[in-house]
Parts: sequence; structure tokens; C-alpha cells
Amino acid sequence: MELIVKPDRVKAGLLGAKIIAQVVRERADAVLGLATGSTPLSLYAELVRMHCEEGLSFKNVVTFNLDEYVGLDPSHPGSFHAVMEKHLFQHLDLRPGATHLPDGCAADIPGSCEAYERSIKAAGGIDLQLLGIGGDGHLAFNEPGSSLSSRTRIKTLTGETLRANSAPFGDLDKVPKHVITMGLGTIMEARSCLLLAFGTDKAEAIHEMAEGAVSASCPGSILQFHQKAIVLLDEEAASRLQRKQYYLDVYAGKPEWQCWE
Repeated sequence: MELIVKPDRVKAGLLGAKIIAQVVRERADAVLGLATGSTPLSLYAELVRMHCEEGLSFKNVVTFNLDEYVGLDPSHPGSFHAVMEKHLFQHLDLRPGATHLPDGCAADIPGSCEAYERSIKAAGGIDLQLLGIGGDGHLAFNEPGSSLSSRTRIKTLTGETLRANSAPFGDLDKVPKHVITMGLGTIMEARSCLLLAFGTDKAEAIHEMAEGAVSASCPGSILQFHQKAIVLLDEEAASRLQRKQYYLDVYAGKPEWQCWE
């Protein structure tokens, strides 16, 4: 696991976009795993800028999102379909049918989850999976206690997660209590993972994820077993790291051929 600390979330987001852009430039038909929430917005904005101003093309890229609410129409502004369309998809040259999200309105949810797994495999697997982390260490919507080998499935959200995601709904009672999420086993099959975390409310989760024991109590800690996991942090999210100076030294001393900036 490589931990990179930047001065603020904007600079971290810009570096994240450079990392994704490198994947797309090296493999035009890259398969990207995407995340929602406020954390990746600066990264998405930079990818859109790169597309519009630098000609970064996504015409052969395929995407798979981590999760979606159960029972929420894709047109609802709080749905992850709508969020992704607003902030990323409509601004890029993605082909029709190239973007995939779990179907939260499926009549057969278990069957739909199995189909999602098959679609990822049929696409050749995910080249880079973008991730965030919850204040309690959840990864995607794999809440604490989730199986470390889990696959795409339905999950019940904790009260903490419901509160954290209530803003688009205006009322906590209106937040769907169930989601479909990629499992931790699914995420671990991505060839590389890129996790972003910003703010003091993520500091303890980052400490436990990177420096604590691997445990279902902190689902994000499974990334300690990933062969290529990059973690981009701002100073606040990195504030609880016991080996922060070492991570800074490692990044400052990277050989040029390993650098993105």
C-alpha cells in the first residue's frame, strides 16, 4: 500500500486524475471502477478538463460503479446514476452502454448482483478501482462486519452511513436503507486500487486501515493485502498516521519513472 499525502483535497484530486489518465492513455479500452460521493468530485472535474482541453479520450473505456441505492429511480437526484451523469458521464465521449451501475430497481436483486459480477468478468476485469472510505472504515457500502471475501450483494446501511449520505435527500428518513454494493472480494480483484480520503473525520479510519490489523471491523483494511493500492490523502486525513513522515519520505524519493507529477 502506497500512502501519498498532499496539502489539500484539490491537489490530491488532481494527482488522482493524473493516475487515472495514465491508465487510460496506456490502455485505451481500460475498465475503470468508479465511486460516488463528494470525495472524488475534484478528480472527476479534472478528468473532464483533461478531456475538453487536452483531448483525453474515453471512447473505448468501460466503467463499473461500486454501488447504488435499492428502490431509488435512476432519475432521482440522489441516485448514483444521476450523480455520475451530472459530474462525469455527460461530459466525456463514453460510448452508449459503456457505463454500468448496479440495478437498485431490479425485480430479482440476487440475480441482478450475479449478473453484475459476470459483466465485470466479461469486460476483462477492472484495471483501476476508485474508492473512498467511510468514517467507520467501510469500503464501498461494505459496512463493518462485512465478509472480507464478499461479492456484489444487497447491504443494510448503518445509522452513521445514512446520516453521512442524507444531504441529497433533505431528510434522514428519506435516505434508502438498503444498497447494492460490490463486495470486498470483488474490489480486491481489480488490478489496482486508488483510494481518496479527505478531512479529519476520516483520519482514524485511515489510521486503522493502513496501520491497524486486517479485520472485518475495518473493511478498508483488506487493502493491506492488495498488490497495488494507492491512497491519496490531504493533511487532515493523514493526521493520525503514526508513520506519516516515512510515507512523505517515500513519495519524495520515488524514482522519476514511478512519478506522475
